Amino acid sequence: MDPMPIDFVALDFETANRSPASACAVGLVRVREGRIAARDEWLVRPPAGHDEFAPFNVRLHGISAERVAGAPDWRATLARILDFTGDDVLVAHNAPFDLGVLIAATRASGLPVPALRYFCSLRLARRSYALPSYALPSAARAAGHELARHHDALADAEACAAIVVDVARTRGITTLPELSRGTGVHIRSVPAENAVALDELVADATF
Repeated sequence: MDPMPIDFVALDFETANRSPASACAVGLVRVREGRIAARDEWLVRPPAGHDEFAPFNVRLHGISAERVAGAPDWRATLARILDFTGDDVLVAHNAPFDLGVLIAATRASGLPVPALRYFCSLRLARRSYALPSYALPSAARAAGHELARHHDALADAEACAAIVVDVARTRGITTLPELSRGTGVHIRSVPAENAVALDELVADATF
């Protein structure tokens, strides 16, 4: 397929428990001209007080307290995410959840929340495909991408990217702002310095 000038960074978190601050893994995919240009993934040591690993979560992603014992903490993780993302829009499947993780872990670590923009591939899939389920594996399959390792942060970020690229290509759209306007899926903003009410953002994840 010919390249197309659509750029963004896809993001996925795995969490240790029900707390949105309990990030234990992150996957990032940088898309340039509709193709994956860079990938990064790493385990995360969740902030203190949010670092208990619930059996349910461990069964989902296979990450345990022992595996993250020597992993970077959230301060180092946030810096690495921001360095990878630059000025790009962050895209995630059920983006309010993933942005909620980022905000909650940042606050739990006593750090200021950075200004970010985000876009939801779940909402995009709901407006673009006719499916019995819009869970990430199903939506990715509709985009022609087979997700073999669901709940692996990098694999999930790649699947999320595939959905956005497929919908843009199908519609003949070449930029993320144009895709937002054409589908009514808004590019939303997280203002800097704790201006967002976390409960409002996470509540939005249920739509």
